[in-house]
Amino acid sequence: MSLVLTQVYLEAKQKKDLAAKAKATGRNSSDLLREAVDALLLGVNPEELRQLDEATKRAESDIKAMVKSLDANARHHKAFMAEIAQLRASAAQ
Repeated sequence: MSLVLTQVYLEAKQKKDLAAKAKATGRNSSDLLREAVDALLLGVNPEELRQLDEATKRAESDIKAMVKSLDANARHHKAFMAEIAQLRASAAQ
């Protein structure tokens, strides 16, 4: 992501409240402002955007776990089918 320096005029209370919010959340003011702009452009409020981001991260994690499980199942299935083939070959003799 390429960032562009942008000057924004805030009311004194906005700046104070933004700094307090940044400190409380362990983030910086610029990050919070970018998030607010993203939310505005998407037509959602910042809290909804945060929830969507968290849900997306959880979904990504869940999908990775499912893929891992499916890969393990595929390996077990392949081994099972090989064992079946061996049993059939032995029975045919």
